[in-house]
Amino acid sequence: MDFGKALELLKSGKKVARKGWNGKGIYIEMQRPDAHSKMTLPYIYIVTNGLVTDNPDAPKGVVPWLASQTDMLAEDWIEVQ
Repeated sequence: MDFGKALELLKSGKKVARKGWNGKGIYIEMQRPDAHSKMTLPYIYIVTNGLVTDNPDAPKGVVPWLASQTDMLAEDWIEVQ
């Protein structure tokens, strides 16, 4: 699917990823801040905790994410369960 459809899934609370991303087990989600959040507007973040890689130094965690032009023009987005 394209990024527009992936963005709609994010807005509905789903997780998405790209087939073409290096490493498997990573995905993005959208967070809608609540009363306890430091953020005040919705934002997208990437989760790499489940990253499958041979690199023991690869960072794993949860951080804010911005789409690159390649990501926005890609047609290999998938929904992640």
